Amino acid sequence: SARQKMAGPGRQERAADLLQTEPVEAPTVTPELAAGRGGSSAAAAAFHGPQGPAGRAPGCRSVSVAFPGPVTQQGCCHFACELLKHVLYQRHQLPLPYEQLAYFYRRALPRQPQDGDAIKKKPHSQDLGSSRKCQQLLMELEGVFRHLEAMFNLTLVPRVLILLGGNAMSPKELYEINLEGISVSNAEESLQTPSCVRKLFHSLFLADVFSELQAVPVMGTIVMVQGHRDCGIDWFRPKLNYKVPTRGRKLTVNLSCGGNSSTNPSTQQGVTSAWDNYIWFQAPVTVKGFHE
Repeated sequence: SARQKMAGPGRQERAADLLQTEPVEAPTVTPELAAGRGGSSAAAAAFHGPQGPAGRAPGCRSVSVAFPGPVTQQGCCHFACELLKHVLYQRHQLPLPYEQLAYFYRRALPRQPQDGDAIKKKPHSQDLGSSRKCQQLLMELEGVFRHLEAMFNLTLVPRVLILLGGNAMSPKELYEINLEGISVSNAEESLQTPSCVRKLFHSLFLADVFSELQAVPVMGTIVMVQGHRDCGIDWFRPKLNYKVPTRGRKLTVNLSCGGNSSTNPSTQQGVTSAWDNYIWFQAPVTVKGFHE
């Protein structure tokens, strides 16, 4: 049977063209636009099928991206934030890519009247309602991004979860960012973060990971972060007994670093039990999406 594409006419071709060009300052071109809502179905082979032991949910998929060298801890935070923006847009929790939404919202803010300005008509109540929803969502996301940065500065972060719908124990969709294969180094010895972001989203575009998913209503989004139990973060709430859900649709993005390096990688710790002191932390806000 024919697959139902969520992407609008021309979106895939436009995204493919953007991937061939140099990045442009936001909001003209963003990673979300580069990947587009949808992708190239011809590259579906790059999207791994069900993995793991028998009985694992058939909706479990994974995409692996290997960078040719180490990255910075700040770069890892940037990957997580960009993927969160991307998932929210692809799953129709944002009417526009995040950068464009923030840009147009700021432009729409009323300015203080100046002498000689004509009296303008009051905005429609529906516009005010949409504006309030947009403002609330942007404030919540900015808070999540800010505290994610603080978390990455305090501890190594092996995994990040983006949970859509339901609750933290039983979400409708789960997106996992696996950073256990990442090698962390200082800025001088690491790859440039923008080039890594382009590689990441190019891989997602080729894997065509969102095109087969049906449109969903507005849902809440929960962010979970794995970090050292004694990292000292005070915004995220520790969840000592949290277990990653095994049911529902799941996409895992595995990030790793290759190449020879004398850096201090996050995963080359010699002993698997090095992660035993790492626990899950939950963001104290549930980001509520909105439609136009």
